[in-house]
Amino acid sequence: MHTLTKSLASATFGLVLSVGMAHAEKIRIGTEGAYAPFNFVSESGAVEGFDIDIVSAICAEMQVECEWSTHDWGGIIPALNAGKFDVMAASMAITEARMEKVNFSNPYYFNTMRFAALKELGLTEATPESLDGMVIGTQSGSVAGKVLQEHFSNSEVKLYPKLGEAFLDMESGRVDLVLESKFAIGDWMADGVDCCDFVGEEFLLDGTLGAGLAFRKDDTELQARVNEALATIVENGTYDEIRSRYFAFDIMGQPKYVSELYGQ
Repeated sequence: MHTLTKSLASATFGLVLSVGMAHAEKIRIGTEGAYAPFNFVSESGAVEGFDIDIVSAICAEMQVECEWSTHDWGGIIPALNAGKFDVMAASMAITEARMEKVNFSNPYYFNTMRFAALKELGLTEATPESLDGMVIGTQSGSVAGKVLQEHFSNSEVKLYPKLGEAFLDMESGRVDLVLESKFAIGDWMADGVDCCDFVGEEFLLDGTLGAGLAFRKDDTELQARVNEALATIVENGTYDEIRSRYFAFDIMGQPKYVSELYGQ
């Protein structure tokens, strides 16, 4: 191609690209930036984490530009409804009370509870019957403690001021199992802990619907577009590729509820 022709072609392409970028749709995304590994502010000042990577993939699928901002957790729903951003991506649990104020996407992960047990016990399940007489630890005041007290009355329940203390006691063999968030246990195991492993089924408290992206009540069109893009990245493997960077286990499958496993 003649040099002048190549220069003109290059200039034309650059003009088209810059015009396209200038007119690209921009969606403002709000997050907390203080809930690693889901959302946090890096040393460079950029927001990073699982929430950010998932929503960035959604934006790419929608062919829109993401513009990020951080907000205090306590005022994040009012900030969304005040128009400071368009979508909230902050690992917010979908609850009936929150659904009165905002709309949510379909869940993009579930924060389930699960038992971890000493490997030497050889447990294959975690039911009230199979754990009869065993010592189970968790953090005082946690929802896991409530589950243990309501459904595992024939086990010895040990409550700890800090979850790390329960983990240390299991490593030392002073408790047989710990019940907690699968994410918390997974983070602990990822530090090279070899004493213990997950056992039994994971579960949610009744009424828990997973974590969702939030929208203003009147932004139903944007909500639908995001749900469609979320479904696409799940189907084409993008979601699972991102998930594997952060977690060595599935976080998307619909788990059972406590009442399904252990009754009311």
